[in-house]
Amino acid sequence: MLPEKLSRLDLNLLICLFVLLEEGSVTQAANRLCLSQSAVSKSLGRLREQFSDPLFTRTAHGLKPTPRAQALQPQLEQLLRDIAHLTAPAEFVPATSHRHFKMALVESAYPLFLPHFLGDIFAKGPNIILDTQAWNGDTFEKLGRGEIDFGITGKDLNPQDAMMTMMPPKGIRSTELCRDSQVCLIRQGHPVLSQRWDEECYLRQRHIQVRCGNNDRWLLDFKLAERGLCRDIAMYVPDFNSAASLCTHTDLVFTAPSHFASYISSQLGLEMLPLPSALPPMAYTLFWHQHQEKDLGHSWLRQIIIHGCHDLSAGQLQADSKSDNVGNPAKPSQGR
Repeated sequence: MLPEKLSRLDLNLLICLFVLLEEGSVTQAANRLCLSQSAVSKSLGRLREQFSDPLFTRTAHGLKPTPRAQALQPQLEQLLRDIAHLTAPAEFVPATSHRHFKMALVESAYPLFLPHFLGDIFAKGPNIILDTQAWNGDTFEKLGRGEIDFGITGKDLNPQDAMMTMMPPKGIRSTELCRDSQVCLIRQGHPVLSQRWDEECYLRQRHIQVRCGNNDRWLLDFKLAERGLCRDIAMYVPDFNSAASLCTHTDLVFTAPSHFASYISSQLGLEMLPLPSALPPMAYTLFWHQHQEKDLGHSWLRQIIIHGCHDLSAGQLQADSKSDNVGNPAKPSQGR
């Protein structure tokens, strides 16, 4: 009886229902499906008959799914994903593929990682399209829904630290690209360059902070709070480049990953100082969802990214070794 029942089911209706659940709007669903609003409304009417449920109620903020529709959403997501895998090509040929991959990246990853694998990607897949966006608070959800393929951001290595900052949900896979530590960026001629650079001096300064995702606090702030200490945050900004640029015009101190700090200090003429507060290293990490692991194109790109970044950690170990000899609590570093 299963084939007979399925033969009466229109897959396009299920796709329409899934998009309506994601968008919460007939207008937006119609735009996404390249259909008229009338066509989507008619499909919704047929869906209501199919499931013997209104599925949505109209509110001032759009369509609100009924409990029945909410229960259907994860089942639809899994069904459509399985169908996509079922109909996927038996092989992936990069040289002829026009695959469109989507990635979410923390801003500091652009100068640090992309140069290490972009050339290889476009050499092997000249028609491949990479579509990047900022890493934010809903990136893991987008990975789970298949809206993006990969994400790259920093992750604290100690599980207890990660619980305070960012813990990936179930189903998210990851691999470490490279480890990094934190340093401080200040303008040339900053008053602290003539002072003893230690934690007391660091905490006397006013700071500029990048808001990562929806989080205003970094692991450093949690670690300081454990000792009853805190930084004086004068300004919050949405990205690393803005924070570094503002340091050139103010006496604000910007605490940033050393890979990014080394790159941007040479661009803007900023000074780098060691972070005088003890802080465990973090790891830039590549994330994807487990449902993508058998996708041949996804696996191809994942391996190129991992291979391209393979030598970064070794290079960072050398850089960290050098940084141990640059500056000390009694005399600030004059940059690197």
